[in-house]
Amino acid sequence: MGILEKISEIEKEIARTQKNKATEYHLGVLKAKLAKYRQQLLEPTGKKGEKGEGFDVLKSGDARVALIGFPSVGKSTLLSTLTDTHSEAASYEFTTLTCIPGVISYNGANIQLLDLPGIIEGAAQGKGRGRQVIAVARTADLVLMMLDATKGHVQRGLLEAELESVGIRLNKPKPNIYFKLKKAGGISFNATCILSKIDEKLVQMILHEYKIFNAEVLFREDCTADELIDVICANRVYLPCLYVYNKIDQVSMEEVDRLARMPNTVVVSCNMKLNLDYLLETVWEMLALVRVYTKKPGQPPDFDDGLILRKGCNAEHVCHAIHRTIVATFKYALVWGTSTKFNPQRVGLNHVMNDEDVIQIVKK
Repeated sequence: MGILEKISEIEKEIARTQKNKATEYHLGVLKAKLAKYRQQLLEPTGKKGEKGEGFDVLKSGDARVALIGFPSVGKSTLLSTLTDTHSEAASYEFTTLTCIPGVISYNGANIQLLDLPGIIEGAAQGKGRGRQVIAVARTADLVLMMLDATKGHVQRGLLEAELESVGIRLNKPKPNIYFKLKKAGGISFNATCILSKIDEKLVQMILHEYKIFNAEVLFREDCTADELIDVICANRVYLPCLYVYNKIDQVSMEEVDRLARMPNTVVVSCNMKLNLDYLLETVWEMLALVRVYTKKPGQPPDFDDGLILRKGCNAEHVCHAIHRTIVATFKYALVWGTSTKFNPQRVGLNHVMNDEDVIQIVKK
């Protein structure tokens, strides 16, 4: 029996089993087996050229956005509209067969946008070019899920299920579980909160399924068996996802209004160029990028060439972005902007920068 058959058998067994207190251990073990087989399925078999032509795209720019969706939802049209790259667009399915990169210049940042071939149902099992598409999506900072407004709810569920099955978690925080393998001493289980979704016996059964007999597990929040399996597998990717509903010119105003009110959602029409400015604004917010401008003593700030950093960056990150040797000779910095109590404020390396702050570095 091949891996695909085993996966199919376990999925059927999970669907058949009633969910109650008596079956939770059985379901937990089944889920652990399922995750194990899916991991084996995704690991490359070691053959050269496994990744597939046109998929090894060098990461460039300040952030990477993966554009995924079913065939013919308007991904290529969006790429051609937002960037200077031409991606073949036609009204038939599978027009795009390789990964096409483009660059969006926005707020002084270069954001790499990857147009990936359409995902079909069963992509996680390797149908279409599903595995390669998913491998590239794992390297992105943000997933832009393109959906057809006329049949969006069906597509969204199927795509989320495909990504979920290959370890891509969308708009979810990492489970707050500390897990460490040990050489000996058995399984030590602790929790800093009351657990209602899992208990020590289920944790041990899941670990034994992975042939783990010595480990330290500490639950810092009430997590499920699925979240524990994610932590054990240690290959899950947690990505923010923006749902983009295209072709809003083909549905009623009531439907457009309903879609637009959903969280992490933007409605657009690529053909009529509707709402694309708001889409870029939302992408910028979800990437959590920050612009920091530098200033030389006695000169005005350089607003043409800002540094693009991540939210939560401090003065030390700014120094590294300018040149890695600056930290060694750093004395203090003067900062103007919303992160200070007064302008300019004298700060140290740990001062957290805000968007559009101006910094002047003083060396020893």
